[in-house]
Amino acid sequence: MTVHDLITELREEATTKIVLLVADGLGGLALEPGGKTELESARTPNLDACARDGVCGLSLPVLPGITPGSGPGHLALFGYDPLRERIGRGVLEALGINFDLGPDDVAARGNFCTVDAAGKITDRRAGRPSTEQCLAMCRRLQGIRIPDVELFVEPVREHRFVVVFRAKGLGDRVNDTDPQNVGVAPLAAVGQDAASQVTASAVNRFAQEAAKLLRDQPATNAVTLRGLARFPAIRSLPDIYGLRSAAIAVYPMYRGLARLVGMDIAETGSTLGEQIDTLEREWASHDFFFLHYKYTDSTGEDGNFAAKVETIERLDAMIPRVRALGPSVLVVTGDHSTPSKLKGHSWHPVPTVLVAKTARVDRVTEFGEEACLRGGLGQFEAKHLMTLAMAHAGRLGKYGA
Repeated sequence: MTVHDLITELREEATTKIVLLVADGLGGLALEPGGKTELESARTPNLDACARDGVCGLSLPVLPGITPGSGPGHLALFGYDPLRERIGRGVLEALGINFDLGPDDVAARGNFCTVDAAGKITDRRAGRPSTEQCLAMCRRLQGIRIPDVELFVEPVREHRFVVVFRAKGLGDRVNDTDPQNVGVAPLAAVGQDAASQVTASAVNRFAQEAAKLLRDQPATNAVTLRGLARFPAIRSLPDIYGLRSAAIAVYPMYRGLARLVGMDIAETGSTLGEQIDTLEREWASHDFFFLHYKYTDSTGEDGNFAAKVETIERLDAMIPRVRALGPSVLVVTGDHSTPSKLKGHSWHPVPTVLVAKTARVDRVTEFGEEACLRGGLGQFEAKHLMTLAMAHAGRLGKYGA
């Protein structure tokens, strides 16, 4: 019996509601030894109140020492084992913009980047161009033709786009061409088997043609591709938990992830305030709400400690509106840590608080990395968080006689 089989067996009907508020990349690092992290530096009276009223801990997105991508980090929060369910980011981005992937498709997440005269990357995100610029650049790339492969190039936002390669027999065991670093050239795609080598050849041809079409651009003059993947088979979240589930997310990738696991995608505005408006509007029609807040991650990736502190404080200001709805269980956490000191994802455990009338309240009074280390949840694998939320919401029966 799998854990999902067990949950399906034990789940019970209830009128309780669960809110999972994911502050992307929430965890951080102090700039100096003995200092405070971004979360600890922020003024967070409302998150601190959650800590006093609930139970805290530190979640491990995958395993100790493993740095997760956004896909595995979120899948774990939704109760899936990120080591078993490996979902390529290309699929998530494609689903996020409502691209219908077929059986002959391999999808990739694309990044516009900046390269110098020697072909070495100077900015992996091309200075974060506007979404209008992204649209214009994608129109250029839509003119690329690859023999025997149908190609689709669709904008996402800022520096992100989706590429879908369509042909019979394409494999998806292909490396990323983004080296995840500056000062080096984009990587060549290589397939791990014959079918994937066909895909890799198409990827390399696409990158070469894109560079020709973009060479007159000062910033968006090259591309890298990540997360090449085919559409996976995965059991849906409503099927496992019996929850009417809604996703309230701005960025397409996270909407795609929610769509993949069977959530309803709520149309919402671009600000956190508008997302809370959507939460209030959808409150009566769903049992489970995934509320995604991106900017704690992007400011960390930019290496901007002060800006990440500000985004956390903006999040904190919205917590009273969420609590005013009276969720039976409110969980605030992140899918991974993104310390501004490292300018990227990291392996560090993520502060987590669970607020419920059924919680065994601990002695934590502040929401931060050091304080959560002393919390009643301890350090736990994030894949168990949904089971905890279900139990605290009175939605799981007893196991065994």
